[in-house]
Amino acid sequence: MKRYELTKEQWERVKAVLPPERTGKRGRPRKDDRKMLSGMLWIARSGAQWRELPEVYGPWQSVYARFAKWRDDGTLEVIFHALSADADMENLSLDSTCIKVHESANGGGKTANKAVGRTRGGLNTNLHTIVDGLGNPVEFVLSAENDHDSVHAVELLEKVEISGSNVLADRAYGAKAIRAYIAEQGARYVIPPQSNISEPWPVDWWLYKERHLVECFFQKLKWLRRIATRYDKLDASFLAFVYLAAIAILLIYL
Repeated sequence: MKRYELTKEQWERVKAVLPPERTGKRGRPRKDDRKMLSGMLWIARSGAQWRELPEVYGPWQSVYARFAKWRDDGTLEVIFHALSADADMENLSLDSTCIKVHESANGGGKTANKAVGRTRGGLNTNLHTIVDGLGNPVEFVLSAENDHDSVHAVELLEKVEISGSNVLADRAYGAKAIRAYIAEQGARYVIPPQSNISEPWPVDWWLYKERHLVECFFQKLKWLRRIATRYDKLDASFLAFVYLAAIAILLIYL
């Protein structure tokens, strides 16, 4: 199981961000956070069901309960943002990737605005992402796959301080509203115009080549099988696994 466990150095980077293990309350001491987090990463990487979690991580019910708690109280998001706090904001690339939705993700908490959409290929979720100048993740947004990428671009950009940055994206993000928002924030857009635009704007094509970093990130992300396919009924649970995957990538590649 060692390939799924956090090394001492990796754990030290995470430990300070977690809630204190000793709360001062009576009762049994909380199960080891390092083992709990390693168990969550095992699920994220393997794509297995919770009940298949190896016993070395403790009862799967305990690990799942800790996952649900950290999902609901924002701990996983806090860990991710702590690890990505020193992002290289000079160049920011945004794009989305399609995630196939497994049949087990149907039902349970189904709502009209659930981030699942039906296309010719079946049910899918779109994961919108911004990566920094080194290709490391900065922010995420989920949407139904049948939504156009540009619909959620401003929502994603609003989560990041983009002043002074170059924002790189493909032609799908060339809408006037998106370009206006980027300019209003004191950033520069590097987005090619559509071929049918009557007044195309200039593009720094050399800089635009850096956009491949977001595609490279998606490739790394989908090495974790729990992200390559969506098995979770709740958007919050799937997004929590996205944060776990991003945490794994930041710990391994930084």
